[in-house]
Amino acid sequence: MSMTGETPEIIPAPAAPPAPSTARNRRAAALRVREARDRLTSTSGTRPAFDHELLRQYAQTRLSASIIVILLVVGTGLLSGFWVQPLGAAVWTCGILTIHVVITQTCRKFLAASLVPASIRKWRMRFIVLDLLYGLAWAAVLVHPGGLDVVSNTLMLFVMLLVVAVSSMLAASLPSAALAATLPVTSAIALNFVLRGSFDDDVLALLAVAAEGYFVLLANRLHSTTLATIEARAEKDALIGELEQAKSISDEARYRAEAANVAKSRFLAQMSHELRTPLNAILGFSEVMKSEIFGPHAVPVYKEYSADIHNSGVHLLNLINEILDLSRIEAGRYELNEEAISLVHIVADCHHLLKLRATSRGITIHEVFEKSLPRLWGDERAARQIVLNLLSNAIKFTPQGGEIWLKVGWTASGGQYLSVKDTGSGIPEDEIPIVLASFGQGSNSIKSAEQGAGLGLPIAKSLIDLHGGTFTLKSKLRIGTEVIVTFPPERVMSALAPLHENSPPLQPHHAPAADKRRSHSPIMNAGTGL
Repeated sequence: MSMTGETPEIIPAPAAPPAPSTARNRRAAALRVREARDRLTSTSGTRPAFDHELLRQYAQTRLSASIIVILLVVGTGLLSGFWVQPLGAAVWTCGILTIHVVITQTCRKFLAASLVPASIRKWRMRFIVLDLLYGLAWAAVLVHPGGLDVVSNTLMLFVMLLVVAVSSMLAASLPSAALAATLPVTSAIALNFVLRGSFDDDVLALLAVAAEGYFVLLANRLHSTTLATIEARAEKDALIGELEQAKSISDEARYRAEAANVAKSRFLAQMSHELRTPLNAILGFSEVMKSEIFGPHAVPVYKEYSADIHNSGVHLLNLINEILDLSRIEAGRYELNEEAISLVHIVADCHHLLKLRATSRGITIHEVFEKSLPRLWGDERAARQIVLNLLSNAIKFTPQGGEIWLKVGWTASGGQYLSVKDTGSGIPEDEIPIVLASFGQGSNSIKSAEQGAGLGLPIAKSLIDLHGGTFTLKSKLRIGTEVIVTFPPERVMSALAPLHENSPPLQPHHAPAADKRRSHSPIMNAGTGL
């Protein structure tokens, strides 16, 4: 089954948003263009913001390791007494400490300075030059033209490896500075060993060169890792920015939708009054003319016209009522007038009301009701509207000579259910969400001569949702359709606690499932469904 109807005007649908894949491709293209532009304006092949971040990390690392460098310089100055005069060692120590102080002061100035993209190149060159002086100072103390004993050679190699390792780690964020600080030291040591001409010294020279290569590679790996971390953080910040922007857009759209909904509710409330007033007159006078209360018509065809006017007015009034009901439900203003109701009695009454329409179409309606079903706590008007909508839909879309089954019984959880099953043309599976939407019409309903507004099923589903129940629609083409609505066990009167005097208002609660549960319930027996 599906709701059908002729809408008075065609409302154009809003423009569909771009497909996710299209938006994703456009965002990726924009990202590639931005990255290419950043690389063209960058001095290191990365984004300018990344250049500044790498220099900032370099400066922070040098400042944090300032004490370690001072201890290394002082220790080396003491050890250099094995191959350098004490006065020369003291002069070297003061000189390299001076270079170290200049480097730390430059790092502080950089961290305190404001970010100017044009100045990044200058700061990088300053750091590279200072690291080069730092490396040359270390090379000066490690080079000794005269022959040294084995202990001195071992100490020099150890100091060289230590200096190269520390410098590589400190300047990993700036590989060119790390190379400038370590290459002079390694070159001096290797050249010093090669000039001695012995096999052992050649081996030590190769060892020094290999160590330099290893630490340079390690510094590059650290630089890549640091850059990847910065990029990941930048992407995360960009995503957060996009999410915040999307949230602001969503909030603005929600505010607009709420304002539009309020305007719609006011419009419908005003129009309901404006339309019902003339409709009452149309229905009343057309009823008088159709019934020929003041005498027969001179022209018999006028009686038929009066009947058409009356039927059209009734149809329009029902349409207005459906739209208002749906509007109140969507706005959360539909209030249930709850009382003890009998689902079997309501279904039987609705069957009686629509029996003449079904008989005129040659449709047979079968009743399969559980006996001795307790009452439900619900809104009788809403329950009656649910049954009428479902049953009228079944009659509308069941062909001549078809059959309809009305079933009422227990659910597996102790609630009660209503099933309306027909032998109509059925609904394609992909159209089920359409017919459950407001004003939705399936392909079969559009071809049908009897069309509605497309509100019967959405209203029935919304009303059963207000009762805390479920709405299930199952359909197969050329076989038929079945709609099952269930009321939860909390609304079964036999499962509710008695209401005593001075007690709070009746509140439904869970209770053991009722004993009377039949095996032909659609919730218990899958064979009932299509």
